[in-house]
Amino acid sequence: MFGRRGTSDGSRAQPEFRAPAPAATVQPVVETRIAAAATAPRRAVEAPSLAPEPRKAAVQRERSETYYDTKSQVFSALIDTIDLSQLAKLDPESAREEIRDIVNDIIAIKNFAMSISEQEELLEDICNDVLGYGPLEPLLARDDIADIMVNGAKQVFIEVNGKVELTGIRFRDNQQLLNICQRIVSQVGRRVDESSPICDARLPDGSRVNVIAPPLAIDGTALTIRKFKKDKLTLDQLVRFGAISPEGAEVLKIIGRVRCNVIISGGTGSGKTTLLNCLTNYVDRDERVITCEDSAELQLQQPHVVRLETRPPNLEGEGEVTMRDLVKNCLRMRPERIIVGEVRGPEVFDLLQAMNTGHDGSMGTIHSNSPRECLNRIESMIAMGGYSLPQKTVREIVVGSVDVIIQAARLRDGSRRITHITEVIGMEGDVIITQDLVLYNIKGEDASGRLVGEHASTGIGRPHFWDRARYFGEEQRLANALEAMEKRAE
Repeated sequence: MFGRRGTSDGSRAQPEFRAPAPAATVQPVVETRIAAAATAPRRAVEAPSLAPEPRKAAVQRERSETYYDTKSQVFSALIDTIDLSQLAKLDPESAREEIRDIVNDIIAIKNFAMSISEQEELLEDICNDVLGYGPLEPLLARDDIADIMVNGAKQVFIEVNGKVELTGIRFRDNQQLLNICQRIVSQVGRRVDESSPICDARLPDGSRVNVIAPPLAIDGTALTIRKFKKDKLTLDQLVRFGAISPEGAEVLKIIGRVRCNVIISGGTGSGKTTLLNCLTNYVDRDERVITCEDSAELQLQQPHVVRLETRPPNLEGEGEVTMRDLVKNCLRMRPERIIVGEVRGPEVFDLLQAMNTGHDGSMGTIHSNSPRECLNRIESMIAMGGYSLPQKTVREIVVGSVDVIIQAARLRDGSRRITHITEVIGMEGDVIITQDLVLYNIKGEDASGRLVGEHASTGIGRPHFWDRARYFGEEQRLANALEAMEKRAE
């Protein structure tokens, strides 16, 4: 069979089994396999034994030490038996079948006492170790998990329905965890090691990945994956989840459609990127959109999209491309909208300039806890860029650029809500004036501890962007949405 060491006449040779090789000798071989497979397409896990039921208990069964000892012995025998250079030439499906055949032979010859279900688990685990992301595969296959948090080899936490839970999954050792991290980041041309222990990357589906390795991570490599759902969320789905009311969603659709300049504000894990993806669904399909991100995770569905990604410095400390470099370059690419995945520093000034010079409908996200704090953070980030502008001038630039701030929040029960839709309308003296269109009011909690509230209009009959809505023929829809929200509140 292709991939197994055979006789000179091409017939299958029975594998020779030796005592399990020490980790130090096995590891370089595994790393060779990883390097060879780095460009191979990754196959989604389909084994029924690994794909949990839709709402199966999130905490997986804790496996015994005997299981991991057996797995280590089988894995070592597999590495000694299989021809990795030949295996790398196979497509993922054929390689998986080859590995399963050899592992079955190893289990039979070694005479391990295992049930059918345990043997199936072992087969899939070893296939995932060689071809995929090891113990992470069953978690990546689940669509109900929002975050995967690995704290060293022995602890893996997940977030399900807004709550963090400990799983029974673990890695063989810290070296296996670091190897899997290297496999992930190498696919986007990055690296993680002692000389570069912090790395941001992404999975093929756009899920955000952060790795911080020893010596900075004292208890072993820390890996955090912010998962994206396979099916892209829409505003209508957010309505079903209770994140926004139907009338509020209608207002957001109009904001996206009439090319308001939007800043989405919120804390970590509040759903800013998800909301940004939802708003971009209402960008006209004939518009040229350019996105700038630290790690590409936006999932725009328009046909005319250019995606740009920053680049960290190389080993010599050269070749870095910052977010600010990308935003500046955008202005030379004839964009109609510029979308910045996350604004963290001086690039906010370039984004504001773009919003104010004919790129209406541009969007970005900022970490902050309220619309007013969002404006303060914009001022602070401009100051970080070394601009010695008077405070009033900076605020005039902000007012002339930003039309709407949408505030997202993750509440204490784990739910995510859009809490403010706020307009930036002008200045009085040196103070920026804002007005809230929609607010989320918490009224209490139900018997299960879930917060209960509603989205309500603040009674603004004619928003500041009314003329823009009329220009695009959306003023009647906007009026109807705000009127319906007021009636609901009554």
